[in-house]
Amino acid sequence: MKIFYRPEQVASNTAAYSPSAYKPKQVMDDWQAQGLLDVIDIESFEPVSRADFKRVHNPQMVDDVLDLKRRNGFRNVDAEVAASLPYTSGSLLAAARWALAHRANTCSPTSGFHHAGYDEPEGYCTFNGLMVTAVKLLDEGRAQRIAILDCDVHYGNGTDDIIARLGLQDRIIHHSMGQHFETREQAGAEGIHFEAWLAKALTECAAADLVLYQAGADPHMDDPLGGVLTEGEMFGRDVAVFRAFRRKALVWNLAGGYQRDTDGSIEPVLRLHRNTLVAWMSVSTHQS
Repeated sequence: MKIFYRPEQVASNTAAYSPSAYKPKQVMDDWQAQGLLDVIDIESFEPVSRADFKRVHNPQMVDDVLDLKRRNGFRNVDAEVAASLPYTSGSLLAAARWALAHRANTCSPTSGFHHAGYDEPEGYCTFNGLMVTAVKLLDEGRAQRIAILDCDVHYGNGTDDIIARLGLQDRIIHHSMGQHFETREQAGAEGIHFEAWLAKALTECAAADLVLYQAGADPHMDDPLGGVLTEGEMFGRDVAVFRAFRRKALVWNLAGGYQRDTDGSIEPVLRLHRNTLVAWMSVSTHQS
């Protein structure tokens, strides 16, 4: 089992409502403290280039953000955030290359991708690492079809925007939970409507060479920007995805999560990401 992580993919940006810029370090520290990394290899990787960003985004926007002339997805011009961006997408891309080469599951502890469209950063997302990764792999000929299974509670509007701009509807399968489920009522009693949606999405994603799975923490009932699924239902979601793609190329990442504990910490979010790691390890350990 491998996780693709480097400290350079982290930025403090502590003033932001979203913790995603600093969350990779918090998640890795939590997993280490829980002893969950004892059987996992931490892999390094190379950052992506400006050219990689410009393949899926307006080139002027890319230069302006990285040169601190334009606000990033956090609506600031923080140099630390800008420096981290080639590494967040680099983590996902390296993990995806490894997953394809080994027909296996792996993890990229990253966030902040799916709202970023062709022309604009949006919603704590600056560059769309999902699309940077997918298009790079298609260009390299490593994959012919890629699926993005987005279980963040918010619609991946930026992903759809770039798919449409680049005319990739036949090569990228995109399922976004947030396009269908914003409330508990929409998920149905005990999440039955969500389970049906997920089962259909898993079937359609099976046609892809690679699945990019956003295992968001923000669908949780108590998330201030979520309120859809219980903790148990979210664990079941993760188990269902990992079982569906055992011995297949899949990369999962962190996506969103906004809960805070009474002391202001993001422990509730860390617990949900911890659950995803436990689900992955459990399914991987019991492969038949």
